[in-house]
Amino acid sequence: MRITKTKAIDLRLKGKSYSEISKSLNVPKSTLSGWLSDIVLSDEARKIIATRTNKKSFTLLLRRNRLQTIRAKGRADNIRKRASEEIGKLGETKLFYVGIALYWAEGHKRLMKRNGRLITSHPISLTNSDPALIRVFIKFLNKFCDVPIGKIKASLRLYKHLDEKEMIDFWSKKTGISIENFGKTYYGISKSSSHKRPIDQLPFGTIQIRVSDTALFYRILGWIDALKNQ
Repeated sequence: MRITKTKAIDLRLKGKSYSEISKSLNVPKSTLSGWLSDIVLSDEARKIIATRTNKKSFTLLLRRNRLQTIRAKGRADNIRKRASEEIGKLGETKLFYVGIALYWAEGHKRLMKRNGRLITSHPISLTNSDPALIRVFIKFLNKFCDVPIGKIKASLRLYKHLDEKEMIDFWSKKTGISIENFGKTYYGISKSSSHKRPIDQLPFGTIQIRVSDTALFYRILGWIDALKNQ
């Protein structure tokens, strides 16, 4: 026992923790506490123990944060899944109001002027970076506005590192808009978008879709006016 106690003291003076000594010598921590409580540690030994303690605390903190993140993601996924099931498939009425709301939020609504005078031609125009949002709005145009896909024009705004042909192919496949209906591509994201999102969050730039139909433009504005008065 005396030899074991001597080894325990020696290990403690070298900066070993009670757990390490207990495991090495097969001695309970309660026994070590009686043996080592009066040991005066050198500055170097205290530094070793403090460093190990901090590292262990940091590791435990990372593990706890990682576990909390996993649990939070699980809760978020469950909430989204239940909410998605609540909505179900979009019926005609729901899709109609979703389309109006999308244009209210993302569409061009300002009446245009030239030389101080209101012009008489106003296209429907909506810009966004989310392919799913664009597809839903195109479905709205097809179903409720009698706009065939061939009548929808598009143009892209890209960061300079993005390849124009690849991006047009991408958006054409995602939206169903013919490549021939894509106009001039612009480089340099708008100030409003660049303030909202870093470069890696606009990997496909933004797309503007347009329909040249002034009567439909005012019709959609009328639908928005009706929503405002609900």
